[in-house]
Amino acid sequence: RILLDIENVPYEEAWDLVVRSCAYTNHTVLPEALERWPCSMLENVLPRHMQLIYHINFLHLKEVQKRWPGDADRLRRMSLIEEEGEKRVNMANLCVVGSHAVNGVAAIHSDILKATVFRDFYEMWPDKFQNKTNGITPRRWLLLCNPGLSDLISDKIGTDWTVHLEKLQGLKRWAKDPAFQRAVMKVKQENKLKLAALIERDTGVKINAASMFDVQVKRIHEYKRQLLNILHVITLYNRIKRDPSASITPRTVMIGGKAAPGYFIAKQIIALACAVGNT
Repeated sequence: RILLDIENVPYEEAWDLVVRSCAYTNHTVLPEALERWPCSMLENVLPRHMQLIYHINFLHLKEVQKRWPGDADRLRRMSLIEEEGEKRVNMANLCVVGSHAVNGVAAIHSDILKATVFRDFYEMWPDKFQNKTNGITPRRWLLLCNPGLSDLISDKIGTDWTVHLEKLQGLKRWAKDPAFQRAVMKVKQENKLKLAALIERDTGVKINAASMFDVQVKRIHEYKRQLLNILHVITLYNRIKRDPSASITPRTVMIGGKAAPGYFIAKQIIALACAVGNT
């Protein structure tokens, strides 16, 4: 939309730029977890975007029809717009069409995508599908995110571990050292104090930094079982109410995540979590 309406780029050139700029990483093969947004909502909130999605779909289906003439069922499966019941935009299909590359996050996952979820698209664009096995970098998720622990590690084994992660095995010799154990716990408690201060600053909620931090942060979905987590919180709460003198480990439960726009049950789970938190 920006390229067309603001930069005045011709449609064909704008679409080529979009496709060459975007790549789609898929994280789930469960069809119910792939977002489907109601057309009525998009038409109301983002009418120009919805207009462009319809146009993209029109041109896309022309290519599908040209490749498989007369295959109405394939057209239905590959359409960006689902017509059954309330009209919805299939966001996963839109991502595939609008990207130059599509990947899963493990070899078996990528193979399943090609064989099931995106089989029709794989048959149309086999070169578009790749695999990128998931991983993390210690430079981001340890060195950057946890400087206190990083400094402690570097004091014991040097700094080469930031490039050669296997060097962390050198910590084994310190695993049973009481002084090192106390230092690790000190870093952990300092980090909990920082998080508690951040939560109070941003939400106004004061939490006990000496409590167990029980954290679940991921997409809100029934199969992710946030509902079970909430029921566990209610169970613990009821136990405390029944016997306030019971020996129970102090616990702070944090649940974070988002629900797909049209996923009613997931939004109800969020509402329940908020209600329990406010009790």
